[in-house]
Amino acid sequence: MKHKIALGSAQFGLTYGISNKIGQVHEDEVQEILALAKKNQVHTLDTAIAYGDSEKVLGTVGVDDWEIISKLSALPHGVTDVDEWLESEVINSCRRLKIESLHGVLLHRPADLLGKHGTELQDALYRVKKEGLVDKIGISVYEPSELDQFFDLMKFDIVQAPFSLVDRRMQESGWLKRLQDTGCEFHARSVFLQGLLLMTQEQRPSQFDRWRPVWQQLDSWLKEADVTAVQACLGYVLSIEEVTKVVLGVESRAQLEEIFTALTTSLQSVPAGLSVSDKELLNPALWDDK
Repeated sequence: MKHKIALGSAQFGLTYGISNKIGQVHEDEVQEILALAKKNQVHTLDTAIAYGDSEKVLGTVGVDDWEIISKLSALPHGVTDVDEWLESEVINSCRRLKIESLHGVLLHRPADLLGKHGTELQDALYRVKKEGLVDKIGISVYEPSELDQFFDLMKFDIVQAPFSLVDRRMQESGWLKRLQDTGCEFHARSVFLQGLLLMTQEQRPSQFDRWRPVWQQLDSWLKEADVTAVQACLGYVLSIEEVTKVVLGVESRAQLEEIFTALTTSLQSVPAGLSVSDKELLNPALWDDK
């Protein structure tokens, strides 16, 4: 039986995450992480052209027996042949990964579907799927409101978006149920909010002090429920029926071991008050690191 967890790979190609203390993961460590994941029935890898050397590293360590989902970068300015560009991007990803085809390809910048080349981009996605270069097509978004713009344009097989203990917008908006009803997979990312949800108050950067009531409620509930932050974050998201995959990035084999250990804990109901709608907290791109 395949696992609901998908292994993220941003850390394999660049230094990623506010809690990252290690930097880019070494190839030897990547090999050990993949071996442990496979041993625990994880078969899906999530990567992207924008993740530095991630695809190249994965190709070097060998991933031909994995289901791999990659994400295309934005359409380049001045592109004249969208179909040729997209096919070339997919083929080049496969070459770096040393595989024949991708399990899925997502648009990292779905707003391109609304641009002057939108129709061409749709047709190109359908074509690479029809020709077997990819099995599934979809988009990666930051918030559910984006789906209001994109979802009627074409049929997606996969939607990837943030979803966590504190970010329940995909559920509260009704989009989780809608995606499930249309047969579209939902892949949750930012389950740990780049590690922010796993930090103690002392570890958390002062720029996040403005949300102190959230952290205080989270800490109080974790203590009352007698669960770790990792157990709580995973237990909540994995308990949601409409979630098809949970994309998790790790920096070491030890972190992945902690995750698999945490999966053995059942989670009771979580406080509704932990749900946050403030985009300045939920979207790392808006974090002020001054």
